[in-house]
Amino acid sequence: MSDHVKGLLITFAGVLFILPDSLMVRLIATDGVTVAFWKALLTGTVTGVALLIWGGPNVFRETFAPGVRVWVYAACSGAAGTLFVIAVSHTSIANVVFILAAMPIVAALFSRVALGETLARRTLVTMAVVPIGIGIIAYGSGETEGASFLGDLIAMGLVVVFSIALTIARSLRPISVVPAIAPGMLAAALVLLPFSSPFSVPSDDWIWVALHGGFFIVLSTALLAIGPRYLPSAEVALLLLVESVFAPLLAWLVVGENPGVWALIGGAVVISALAVSNVVALVRGRSRKPATPRIR
Repeated sequence: MSDHVKGLLITFAGVLFILPDSLMVRLIATDGVTVAFWKALLTGTVTGVALLIWGGPNVFRETFAPGVRVWVYAACSGAAGTLFVIAVSHTSIANVVFILAAMPIVAALFSRVALGETLARRTLVTMAVVPIGIGIIAYGSGETEGASFLGDLIAMGLVVVFSIALTIARSLRPISVVPAIAPGMLAAALVLLPFSSPFSVPSDDWIWVALHGGFFIVLSTALLAIGPRYLPSAEVALLLLVESVFAPLLAWLVVGENPGVWALIGGAVVISALAVSNVVALVRGRSRKPATPRIR
């Protein structure tokens, strides 16, 4: 199996495991802060224990050796994981995932400011189009059942926080920042504890709590950290758009949450702009690869 195929399979598996994330928030019958607390606690604990078993304490020493930047990444990753749950609890799933689809563009802008990376013309064009789609989504929040402008704002804040984390991770290459996720999530759980009601979860819903934070998020985090090592960033971004397309459909099918016409229109604008941009990047990247000499 080639590295490219391996990367496709690993990344796609990671996307499949993250698909139920927003749906789980709907299936657990308690407040969003409590769901976020359990997600952070279980993800941080399971990830930390797994890393200790796999590589021992040295895994964490190597990751945190660069100092402050890693701790900032840990804080941002923990905040992002909890903000996602809180955003979903305040607005529709479709609004959240369509707004999150804009994350690569915001991360590219941060990389330009913080790391001095050049922005391609296609990225600038995409930056001009994506806010139009997000504006359409926000405009329709007052008319779509279950959607709210507050939840949309939280999702936008999530985009900013996680884009900062992505920029820091990019600046730390080739160090793996995966071990930083565990303390980041545990710290987030500690912050949320005073505002949550951990034992308000109905007895029938504990299975969803365990699957959410202790299984799906742990596996998706690990797979999405490994897959991009074998794939160009454009292909990774295209695969991640699968969540933006299918997460609202999954919620519509399972819990009957209609995404609403404005979310669908705005989401189509965002996803189309990103898909075209990433396809162009992918085609150009492949066209620049030198031809493999034939052996006669």
